[in-house]
Amino acid sequence: MRVLLVEDEARMAAALARGLGAEGFVVDHVADGVAGLDAARFGGYDVVVLDIMLPGLSGYTVVRTLREEENWVPVLLLTAKDGEYDEADGLDYGADDYLTKPFSFVVLLARLRALLRRDPAPRPVVLRHSGVSLDPSTRRVEVDGAEVALAPREFRLLEHLLRAGDAVVPKEELLERVWGGREDPNVVEVYVGYLRRKLGRSRIETVRGAGYRMAR
Repeated sequence: MRVLLVEDEARMAAALARGLGAEGFVVDHVADGVAGLDAARFGGYDVVVLDIMLPGLSGYTVVRTLREEENWVPVLLLTAKDGEYDEADGLDYGADDYLTKPFSFVVLLARLRALLRRDPAPRPVVLRHSGVSLDPSTRRVEVDGAEVALAPREFRLLEHLLRAGDAVVPKEELLERVWGGREDPNVVEVYVGYLRRKLGRSRIETVRGAGYRMAR
């Protein structure tokens, strides 16, 4: 199996390359985001191990660009950041898994093998409802054909509402799915307000005592 390792810390990269090589992987290493993106595009790798904090382009930018280009190579993010929002942002941009430094090599190896056992990811279906469309692969949102820019949390909130179709989504479910259940429940109302201002107030209905749904 061929692994692309995109890591700018020389000692970390050397240790990972040695360890993965001893496990039978063929490892190519680059030390910046620009080279990493180029290699991931054209190198035919089975999996990419990608640091977030890189010279040139961040790991976030690399994985987001790959997904926008419909490149579905499995990506495991590595980072010294340990905030839950950093993890959520990485996954929102299209990464398949995430490890925080320092980590166990045994765990890294298990995560890579799990990714390699998965079937190749198909292109996500574009979600549409009442004039609103959301493409999970390109992260493009349109309202009546006009593109609308959304922040990562707004995007995830809209995606969950669109996947529900006409069904009502409880506030508690949205809080858990979008924020991991760790925020004040009022944050859902705040972000629904943000979405209404960007999509049009009538696009999202409040169902009192039940939750929210896309307008029918």
